[in-house]
Amino acid sequence: MTASGKFVSGLRTFVTDVTNGFLEITHNSFALIGLAVAFVAITLTARPDLRQAGEEQLMNWLQERQVAAIGMPVEPDASERATAGNPKDLPKEQAAVAFWLSKKYKVAPEPLSVLVAEAYDIGTRTKLDPTLILAIMAIESNFNPFAQSAVGAQGLMQVMTRVHTEKYQNFGGHFAAFDPVSNLRVGVKVLQECIARAGSIEGGLRYYVGAANLPDDGGYTAKVMAEHSRLRQVANGRSVPVNAPVMLSTQAPAATPAQAVPAASRNAGERPSAEADSKVALLGSVGS
Repeated sequence: MTASGKFVSGLRTFVTDVTNGFLEITHNSFALIGLAVAFVAITLTARPDLRQAGEEQLMNWLQERQVAAIGMPVEPDASERATAGNPKDLPKEQAAVAFWLSKKYKVAPEPLSVLVAEAYDIGTRTKLDPTLILAIMAIESNFNPFAQSAVGAQGLMQVMTRVHTEKYQNFGGHFAAFDPVSNLRVGVKVLQECIARAGSIEGGLRYYVGAANLPDDGGYTAKVMAEHSRLRQVANGRSVPVNAPVMLSTQAPAATPAQAVPAASRNAGERPSAEADSKVALLGSVGS
């Protein structure tokens, strides 16, 4: 064999050995990787706490990368915290009330639809007209869930949180005063106690605003009942302008001590006088 032939043969042998060695190393590496993956899978199956910790770390890393990319925190479940719903999913009567209130008080119909549905639900359980509950919210806070009076009445129904703290315990504590649905439920409970004490809706409203022992409630009862009358008409399918004066519905039931609607009214958008508002603290004596 010539020298060139020996060189070519040696080169071929070298390349073959290198190739075989590479394939063996690669095969062994894949085998090791496979064993490592299997070991990790078995470990994670046996230790769900490790799997959960790993998932959380991976999720945190992905969220950090996304925050860095868009410049704000990422909360895919944030919409679940929103007190909102589609008003078109409501029964016709409730949808009409929600859209009317939305137009008058310049509040989005989506959160209002939840409050209207809740008012109708709790009204059925407590035997209170839901439009009365909504009328109180309208006069008390203009549907501002974060409203607070000078004497500390808070939320949609302007309940004295420090006086009725125990009523919020089932909702997680006094900060629930600013949760619209929780405040509505507590406010209705207070209203029930006021009506039971007074023996009539009008008298209960005087207790509710803290003017039961005063000669004048600042027009509060008249304003609530006027708005209640308007809402009843809307619920009954009547076309009522948002600034319409009160008109008694011909479809309303006969007046009773618990359902009478006074003919007298004032501007429903006005708040009670400062004197009546300053007496809200008297609600502490109700049901205590």
